[in-house]
Amino acid sequence: MAKGARVPNVSPRRNAPQEPRANLYDEVTARIVGELEAGRVPWVQPWGRPGGTAPGLPRNALTARHYSGVNVLILWGAVIEHGFPSQGWLTFRQALEAGGSVAKGERGTTVVYADRFVPEAEKARAVETGDAAKTIPFLKRFTVFNVAQCEGLRPGLAPDPAPLPDREIVPVAESVIAASGVAFRIGGGEAFYSPSHDFVAVPPQPAFFDQINYYRTALHELTHATGHPARLDRRQVTAFGTKDYAREELVAEMGSAFLCAALGIVPTVRHADYLASWLDVLRADNRAIFRAASAATKAADWLLDRHRAHVAASAGAAA
Repeated sequence: MAKGARVPNVSPRRNAPQEPRANLYDEVTARIVGELEAGRVPWVQPWGRPGGTAPGLPRNALTARHYSGVNVLILWGAVIEHGFPSQGWLTFRQALEAGGSVAKGERGTTVVYADRFVPEAEKARAVETGDAAKTIPFLKRFTVFNVAQCEGLRPGLAPDPAPLPDREIVPVAESVIAASGVAFRIGGGEAFYSPSHDFVAVPPQPAFFDQINYYRTALHELTHATGHPARLDRRQVTAFGTKDYAREELVAEMGSAFLCAALGIVPTVRHADYLASWLDVLRADNRAIFRAASAATKAADWLLDRHRAHVAASAGAAA
C-alpha cells in the first residue's frame, strides 16, 4: 500500500473547509453500517464470485497510488454494488488526461479527503503571541469514477493484479511473515496474538480445511501484533466483549483484508461473530470507522514496508 496514499489532485481552500465535518462523518458511517446490517462486509465482498473482480487495493489508475483508510471501504463497496471489473479509479479530469472520458450518464463515487487548515485569524494570533498556530481538521468530498465507467482510455494504465491460486505455499505471504520480525509460533489448536509476551501463534497449515486460511489467519494476528508499543503502539485490550476489544478486532479484520488484497489473496471475514459488537461501536461513534480504517492502513503499511525493506536488502546482498 502506498505510504500516505491520498485522494489525488485535492487542495483545500485556504480559509475554510468546504463541507461540514459532521455531515460527512455521519454519511460515511451510515453507509458502512448499512452494508454490515445487510450482511455485506465491505472489506471482503468484492471477490469470491465467478468472473468477479480480482483481489487488490483500490488505486488511482493514472498514478497507480493506492487509496487508504476509509476510502478503501467506500470504493470496495462501490465495486460490490455495481459489479465493476476493476479496482482502478480516475477523477473526471484524469480520465481526460488518460485520453478518454467518463461515459455519458455515469455517476461517480464520493470519497473523502482528510486534512487540516489554519484560519487566517489563527495565523495572526500566532504571530502576535508567538505561540504555535492551531490547526482545524476537516473532511472534503471528492468524486472518482471506476475505469469501467470511462471510455477511450489509453492502454497501459495501472493494471489489476492477477489473483494468486489457492495453493498450499504462498511465498510472498511467507516472506511478509518472516520480514515482520514478530515471534511466530506454529502449533496448537488456536490462533491468537499475546500482547504480554509479544508473539503470534497459529495452528499448522494442514489443520485448516482451506489451506489458504492459514495465511488469512496469520495476517489477522500479525495486524494485532503491529499494535505493540514497540511498533505502532495501539491500545491492546484483552477483555473480551468490551468496546475496545471490538475496535481492535475491527482493525485486525480490515488490516488482514488490506494485506490479503495487496498480496493477491482473496480476503474473508475471520470473525463474523463480532458483527453485532462492530455495529454497536459504529452506531455509537460516527468517527470509529475512520479511526479503525486508518489504523488498519497503518498496520498493513508497517508490515508491507518491512517486507519491501527485507526484499531490497536480500537483493542487495545477492548483487
